[in-house]
Amino acid sequence: MTPQLQQAIRLLQLSTLELQTEIQDALDSNMMLEIDDGDDDAPDFLPEPVSTPTTEVAELELKDDISSAEIPGELSGELPVDTAWDEVFDENTTYNSTATGNSGEFFENQKPREYTLAEHLLWQLNLVPISEADKAIAITIIDILDQDGYLTTPLEEIVPLLDDEIEAEVEEVAAVLRLIQMMEPTGVGARDLKECLSLQLAQLDRYTPRLDKARTTVTHYMDLLAAHDYNKLMKKLSLDRTQLSEVIALIQSLNPRPGRQVQNEAIEYIVPDIYVRKLNGRWTIELNAEATPRLRINAGYAYMIKRADSSTDNTSLKEHLQEARWLIKSLQSRSETLLKVATCIVERQQPFLEHGEQAMRPLVLHDIAEQLDMHESTISRVTTRKYMHTPRGIFELKYFFSSHVSTEDGGAASSTAIRAFIKKLVSEENSQKPLSDSKIASILAEQGIQVARRTVAKYREAMSIPPSSERKQLI
Repeated sequence: MTPQLQQAIRLLQLSTLELQTEIQDALDSNMMLEIDDGDDDAPDFLPEPVSTPTTEVAELELKDDISSAEIPGELSGELPVDTAWDEVFDENTTYNSTATGNSGEFFENQKPREYTLAEHLLWQLNLVPISEADKAIAITIIDILDQDGYLTTPLEEIVPLLDDEIEAEVEEVAAVLRLIQMMEPTGVGARDLKECLSLQLAQLDRYTPRLDKARTTVTHYMDLLAAHDYNKLMKKLSLDRTQLSEVIALIQSLNPRPGRQVQNEAIEYIVPDIYVRKLNGRWTIELNAEATPRLRINAGYAYMIKRADSSTDNTSLKEHLQEARWLIKSLQSRSETLLKVATCIVERQQPFLEHGEQAMRPLVLHDIAEQLDMHESTISRVTTRKYMHTPRGIFELKYFFSSHVSTEDGGAASSTAIRAFIKKLVSEENSQKPLSDSKIASILAEQGIQVARRTVAKYREAMSIPPSSERKQLI
């Protein structure tokens, strides 16, 4: 396997963000590479992003070598290398986003600083007048809390974690824990769900309707509530169906993960690699021009290469030139392969684009590999962490692949379509009498789709849909 082929395979499996990092590293290390800023006079080694109808696959022309005609005979100008920065640029120069056509991009790309639960609690702790020993215990407890705000470590195990200079008993640690449990967000520092909900109920106004019954339910009957045994719960609390529904509504208004509501985590945005649009009645596929920077050979450095010179500097320039050519051709190959695979996927899954998940057709990697005369491993690399923007949303390319499930008429249904059917049946079911897995399997069988009950259960769990016993509601 040649180094060029190894590089092409490695670039093929990178996500868009990883590819941008790879390109930036290459720009920093290779003097022959530069970003194509749209200068028509400079040689261009990467074609414009290509769009193609589903019935055609674009062919990207690959240049095998750099001809002497592509290298200009003289440089366009000299850089003022002996001048200071402030002699060339005004110190008061500001960035004008509208001038570059990127209005608002500067502000949109600013990531907010991550704000953790520990920082929020430590800020409150500094406002409390306590001793240094208690403060050290509180800091230790705060460090142990998980992201949801729970203390999962027993108090007996916290004592050995304190500094040797601090002599504390379990009772002192429990007292400091009660102090933390009085902080915001309410429920933080709880050791289990029951204690978390109890802390939040304790902070509610005492005139809140059904507050006493809610406290009793959380303290004594959480197992019945979790099992959705409403009949037994009504007998224990001496409530009718309407009153019990009010109690459950009050408990459900509480936050079982209080620590999550104060954390400000950085948002990672998905950058689509492919855009799919319907123009004039035909589905069109287009590479995202902003996902990958367009590169070209630096004409100035290329001109400095002397053809017959074997000096160290000239050899280094040639090596950089060869590496730059390999990278550009690998990027071309990546774009070409990605466009071909995306085009083939759209051709196969047009019913999904037209009608939704229930019209998804069964598709496996072998089908695309056979049509494009490629290896399945190549298709797998192309479809991993690559995203397609469609009128129905942004999907990873692997989303369009699903296994075959036989139907009564001898055809095949997509597992994705079956999941969509199950999701629709659950959303339309009677909440007081939810559908069991066996019932869902029988309904699918009536529509000609033969699936076992355990298969329905597997698909339901994959979609994070609880079983029928947990979906049951009072009203």
